[in-house]
Amino acid sequence: MYDEPIRRTIAYIEDHLYDTITEEELLLQSGFSKFHFHRIFLADVDMTITEYIKMRRLASAASLLIYTKERILDIALQHHFESQESFTRSFKKRYGLPPGRYRTSMRTLREKGEEETMESINGWFLSGGDLQHYEIGIDQQVVHGGKASGYLKSTSLMKKDSFGTMMQQFKADHYVTQRIRLSGFLKTEQVRGGAGFWMRVDHKNGDVLQFDNMSNRLIQGTTDWNRYSIVLDVPEGSEVISFGVLLSGEGQVWIDQLSFMAVDERLPVTNLQRATILQDAPINLSFEDGFNHTNGSR
Repeated sequence: MYDEPIRRTIAYIEDHLYDTITEEELLLQSGFSKFHFHRIFLADVDMTITEYIKMRRLASAASLLIYTKERILDIALQHHFESQESFTRSFKKRYGLPPGRYRTSMRTLREKGEEETMESINGWFLSGGDLQHYEIGIDQQVVHGGKASGYLKSTSLMKKDSFGTMMQQFKADHYVTQRIRLSGFLKTEQVRGGAGFWMRVDHKNGDVLQFDNMSNRLIQGTTDWNRYSIVLDVPEGSEVISFGVLLSGEGQVWIDQLSFMAVDERLPVTNLQRATILQDAPINLSFEDGFNHTNGSR
């Protein structure tokens, strides 16, 4: 998989949104050749590198329009648009309104207190072991692309093994016998335990067939937007696919621009669910074979 090179590249873009970003610098971050880099980035992120940088700069500009009093021209130039006119064209194409009207309408919504709340997140619900310690909601300031992101955050001090998740479930019918990838963007702040995506494929009898919660690659601390993914098979007999974002312990995680897609079976799965492997015949019936040898011990 190419997750790590793509994450390095995206992290570099986040750190240099206000700077001139050259193709040579991006190639250095990825470690790929020019042709390979553009092909892999498009396949993984579903947009070209040029489109991605422009999208992130527009999202950053949208936040400044709402939460600062900076002039539209200054915001445009800060985000490497040649003029206010070119910025307005690009902004209106993505957000449906010119920057000035967008600023006015979004501020009006905030002043009226009409932001989305945890009760009105269509499709999502809060779950986990300690619901009283966590909160989910919509954030219109911290976004990766578009007008809003979702968030999951702790609301009080808690034990290290406490966790919450913002999640969804849907029927597996459309993906049965396929390999699927859940991908999206996450941003964290002061996460002490760990955060990450998770996905589970359940059999119609209730057994867990495939599962990954990024426990071997959890996000900790404060990190900027970056892309993460989970790849699982959906075997025959699968009935339900559950997924979401997990937060263990204290902190906050934002989630944005998720997508599901069937992928080629050459892409390795990230499954952490240990499958039961049946022997061809009974073994070690007299216990003379001793122990399994691990780490060189006997």
